[in-house]
Amino acid sequence: MIAATLDGRGGLRVAEHARPVPASGEALIRVLAAGICSTDLELRKGYMGFAGIPGHEFVGVVVDATVPTDLLGARVVGEINAGCAACSYCREGLERHCPKRSVLGILNRSGALAEYVTLPVRNLHRVPADVTTDRALFTEPVAAAFEVLEQVRVQGGRVLVLGDGKLGQLVARVLDLAGAEVTVIGRHARKLAPLRADGFATLVAGRDAPPPAHSFRLVIEATGSPDGLEQALRFVQPRGTIVLKSTCAGARPMNLAPVVVDEVTVVGSRCGPFAPALEALARGRLRPEDTIDARFPLAEVERAFEVAESPGIRKVLLEVSA
Repeated sequence: MIAATLDGRGGLRVAEHARPVPASGEALIRVLAAGICSTDLELRKGYMGFAGIPGHEFVGVVVDATVPTDLLGARVVGEINAGCAACSYCREGLERHCPKRSVLGILNRSGALAEYVTLPVRNLHRVPADVTTDRALFTEPVAAAFEVLEQVRVQGGRVLVLGDGKLGQLVARVLDLAGAEVTVIGRHARKLAPLRADGFATLVAGRDAPPPAHSFRLVIEATGSPDGLEQALRFVQPRGTIVLKSTCAGARPMNLAPVVVDEVTVVGSRCGPFAPALEALARGRLRPEDTIDARFPLAEVERAFEVAESPGIRKVLLEVSA
């Protein structure tokens, strides 16, 4: 099979690989489509020291499995963390924190920018028949957006989302579904335009006047920038909460005294529940496929990454198989 390969030093190419063999309890999945997300771009820059096949947003068809399953031949999406299934974290349903976990296309597991991929059968979710492959491709990032609702109480209050990228926009829409009054600050008027058209308050950084300092009880940081926390601290109220969503290859020193002085709660937020994400997509409450700006065959993955890194570009999709 062919797959995209990162060499750990910024190099990216398409290469031939042996088709993966599913381990005990796993399924072999033929990838239909895969997305390039900000984490993939950061992996190329050196995040996690990753070398190998990246990619964790995908839709595929189960073609084989090492355990009985009714998913053979079905379209599926997959939760990306594969735990040991035996430790206390796994027993509590927190495989994403299993100390022995692998993470699809990120940590110790080849990813989905390939013709075939393997995952534990327990990680797979059937895609409803009336959900298109384009829409289903967003299940993983939509789940990450729903994770915010699992971690903090929104209660219909005012919320600030920092970042107009793919995840920031999904977080804004999920918070809106939960009844929050959402303001989004981003860097690109084009990215913010659909949110503005749907009634969201949006501001372009450097062009529009920012909100008053310390004016939001809850701030979601999804800037994709090492200085995202520092930005969030400007707007969060004393005893407010910041939810951090960005993962970056780079780092920068910062003064954490405001966190202490203002008694700010900082919450790290990563992967989330697939069930509510799939339900929202099936009901049409979210239409993230509207953000697909470009499509490429897998063989043109280098060009796809170049486009994904372009300012103002939203989602780039790789069409892998029919």
